Order: sequence, then structure tokens, then C-alpha cells
Amino acid sequence: MANLTPELEAERVKICQYAKDVGLDCFETIFELITYDQISQFAAYGGFPVRYPHWKFGMEYEHLSKSYEYGLSKIYEMVINTDPCYAYLMEGNAMMDQKLVMAHVYGHCDFFKNNIWFSKTNRKMMDQMANHATRIRRYIDRYGVDTVENFIDVCLSLENLIDRYSPYVEKSASKSAPSPQQDANYLLRVDRPYMRDYINPPSYVEEQKRKSEEAAFERSQRFPLHPEKDILNFLIHHAPLADWQQDVLTIIRDEAYYFSPQGMTKTMNEGWASYWHSRLMTTKILNDSEIIDFADHHSGTMAMAPNGYNPYKVGIELFRDIEERWNKGQFGRDWEQCDDVRERKHWNTKAMLGREKIFEVRKVCNDVTFIDQFLTEDFCVRNKLFVYKFNKKTQKFEVDTTDFKAIKAQLLFHMTNFGQPIIRIEDANFENRGELLLTHLHEGIDMQPDYMSETLKNLYKIWKRPVNLATVMDESAQLFRFDGKEYTQHKLGEQPSPNAANTEKSGS
Repeated sequence: MANLTPELEAERVKICQYAKDVGLDCFETIFELITYDQISQFAAYGGFPVRYPHWKFGMEYEHLSKSYEYGLSKIYEMVINTDPCYAYLMEGNAMMDQKLVMAHVYGHCDFFKNNIWFSKTNRKMMDQMANHATRIRRYIDRYGVDTVENFIDVCLSLENLIDRYSPYVEKSASKSAPSPQQDANYLLRVDRPYMRDYINPPSYVEEQKRKSEEAAFERSQRFPLHPEKDILNFLIHHAPLADWQQDVLTIIRDEAYYFSPQGMTKTMNEGWASYWHSRLMTTKILNDSEIIDFADHHSGTMAMAPNGYNPYKVGIELFRDIEERWNKGQFGRDWEQCDDVRERKHWNTKAMLGREKIFEVRKVCNDVTFIDQFLTEDFCVRNKLFVYKFNKKTQKFEVDTTDFKAIKAQLLFHMTNFGQPIIRIEDANFENRGELLLTHLHEGIDMQPDYMSETLKNLYKIWKRPVNLATVMDESAQLFRFDGKEYTQHKLGEQPSPNAANTEKSGS
């Protein structure tokens, strides 16, 4: 297969069969043997051999190659979510490392194929990436490097403004007309017909009907009709862009949606692959001379600093915990209602449903639902998961709380929307001036002012009209605005004024 040596190909065949024997269901997986320089290049491209030309890829390549040369980091495995899957092995790695990588890759490939959150991704993205590169190179030839690259810079700064859950929502073809009863929902309820005119007198009915019609008219004039989370899609269809700019923004959006499931399942994906490489290596693949090296490399990958978060470690341990609990029957109403500490400690119904359960979890969950459903207080205590804060006096991170609810809430907060603010377009004709109004779903943490200001400025470059953002800052509802020249801030509900004391300005 590909350019593997006979020895590696023989190991690949055996490991592939081991993976099938334990129930892993993978796309065909093609391994390529490449140099460290090539693997740094592919990693800079997000795992793909070809991407559109842009300076950020060169910057990432320089960082990765220097880190390898200086001994600061080393890329062991890389696999692409396509059909067939492509994976890379680095020349010069020991045979044990190559076998570990192959076992790990088959875990990833099974996850890519069977996890529902990857079901909407483009399985031919290798070809699509090459197509994107060709189109952008044509635009560079036609409009110049600086013009195209500067526009890509703007697009990349906005690539997270998508609705990551929209691919999984079935859109209804059409909405049925409201029934007369729905249309008259402003009337008060009447149980006895003879009381109708007393409870809903004609004057009241007429007034409520007029208000209902005015509200319906106002809704029909709204643009967009409903708040829009997929801001990039809205800009593609409604911003005053040239054809080539519209195409470039579409490329950036398509690639953002392709990589989105990987961020949504980082802990699960790495945990699943680590679970299976550990199981296969220790039971099927390793020989006696490789045990020590494997333990050393595996433990290094699973190491987690007290104040850090390692998705490999949390993922593998949580899958193991689920398997053990379902094997012992530690689930269901009887288990949840048991208050006897000793009985819970020795609980074992020998249900032996663990393997079936982890395959079910692998299929339907993402990181948020994975943590929400299966993270337990006992698991947090065993794995020393706490909430930390930085002490300025000691210049060290210290345990802030061991409260389970706080630990779980913080993990879920950082996993929801990748810990990034949730923004949506509320009105594209704000104050009837063609301005863009965005709203921020404030969840207790203020937005970073520098990121916020630069985002508004880049949105202006695409929308070509002033851009407004409503959010909460310092416990006060604020409206931030960039009109192409000035960046202003004022309390929500007040008109921005150049002379207002609470107005801040900065140059464009």
C-alpha cells in the first residue's frame, strides 16, 4: 500500500485485521511514508497536501519545522477525514512508534466514519481542497497577490462566525397557513358562548386585531426574518461583494464547516483513538522488547498538568469509566437512587454491557453531550479535575474549587461553541439605514475588546456599511459601532454622540 516498506505493510495488514476483529468499522485507510519536512508542511495545511496560497500556512510551517529541529515537539500521526482516509507515517520513527500510530489511526478512522457529527462532512475534501487552491490562484493571477491575500485575511478573521449545528437541522419545505384559531389567539378564552360578547367586546376585538396586524407587518418587514447565526452565509448572499470575493468567502466557509466537527469532538475523538491503540498494542501488537518504549511514549501523551486539560487523557479515561460502569451495571434508576456508600462501592450486577455502550456513545455524542452525560463526581476526584485560578501574589495556579458542579460547568462552557462568543445577525437594516446589527449571547463573560473591535472593522470591509454589536460590558448593556472611520461605544438605548462622556473613539 502506497510507499510503505514491506515490514510496515505487513504490520499494517495485521493491525487492520485486529481493528476489524474488535469491531472497528473504518473507511479504506491509505498510509503514506513521508519525511519530517513533509509532515510539517502537511500539518501546516491542516493535514492536506494542497491548500490555497496564504502566508498563514508558511508561518505555521516555520513554527512546526523549527519546533521539530530544536527538539521541542514531534508529530507522530496525522490522519484526514476523507473516504478513503489518508494517514501519514514519518520516516525515521521506530517500528514500535509506527505500529502505535497505525493502531491510533484506525481508531480515528472508525470515529470519522461512524460518529454522527461527521456525517455531514465532505468525504472528498482532498479533491475539494485542490479545487479551492486552483480557484484562488486564478484570482491571484487576475487581481494580484496583495488584493486577494488581504481579502482572505479579512475572511479568515471571521471564519468562526458560522452556525456549527445548522448542517444537522432539517429545514422544513414550507410553513402552513395559520388557522383561524391561531390567527385569533389575542382573544380571551371563553368557555360559555353567551359570555363571548362580555369577555371579548367588539371594541376590544378590533383593537387587538389591529395590534396583531401591525405586529405581523413589522415581522414581515424585518430583514432577516429571524436572527441569523450563520453570518458568513448571510454575507455571501447579501453583502455587496464582487463575484471573486463571494467565491473566496464561500471557500473559507466551506472549509470552516469541514473542520468544525473535529473541534466539536476533540476529546471524544482522541480518547477513542487512544483507547483502541492502548487496547490493541497491549493485547495484540507489542512484543516483549517494545513494552517499555510503549509505556514511556503512551504515558507522555497522557500526561496532564494539574491546571491543564489533556483531551487524550480525559477522553480515554472517560471511555474506560463508561465501559467499567456498564459492565458492572452501575447505571439506571436503582443505581442512581442508591445512597449506601458501601453498596455503591461494591455494586456489580455483571451486566457486561460496557463494550456495547462505548460504541453507542462513539456514534451519537459530541464533547458537550459526552461530558454532560458521563462525567461523574467520582471520575473528577480520581483524575484530579478541579477548577484553578491564577494567584497574582504567588504567581501560581491554585485550586479554586473542588465543587463538582462548578468543574462540570466550566468544562461545558469551554466546549460549547469552542469557548467562543455566540454572535448572530439581528437586523441588516438597523435604524432603517442599511447598517448591520449583531447581538452577543452574553453568558457571564465579557468579550475581549481588542478582538471585538477588529471583528467589527473586518465586518465593515465586507458589508461596506456601519456595523453595530449589542453586548454586555462591565455589567451594562452596551452598543459598539464602527462606521468606517470611528469606533464608538455607548449605553444601549442612547444615541451615540461625539460629545458624550461615555463615548470612546479610536482611529480606523
